Amino acid sequence: MDPLLVQASAVAVNGQALLIEGEPGSGKSSLALALIERGAQLIGDDGVTLTRNGKQVVASPPPNITGKLDIRGVGIVDLSTASAPLALILTLTDNAPRYREFADRRDLFGCAVPALPFVPGTIAPAERALWALKLHGRQSGLAIR
Repeated sequence: MDPLLVQASAVAVNGQALLIEGEPGSGKSSLALALIERGAQLIGDDGVTLTRNGKQVVASPPPNITGKLDIRGVGIVDLSTASAPLALILTLTDNAPRYREFADRRDLFGCAVPALPFVPGTIAPAERALWALKLHGRQSGLAIR
């Protein structure tokens, strides 16, 4: 299968990729930056390459803008990058349920990837994103619902 380039941001957290998608200006780069400040590694900002590897989807840095993170109002910075199996997709929105028992599933390359609508808001968005990954993320090699 050919790689898929998606307009999103992604970071690696403990070897798992968290893909952050949303409309322009929704806070994708800001959430990625907050996660990087908490130890995550950049995969891609405003572009992520997705490929299938066995039973998982892998998120990798995009061509041409590898290692670039756009910090709104500041500029573009260069960071080291990583690749990792995709564990969770967060879709930034202004409207998401307050409680979620289970994540939705999105089919990518025939793999079911957990996906959640996520309101970044101003109250601990990075910490809430890390909890979303912990509670709803796909663990590499494990069967999922």
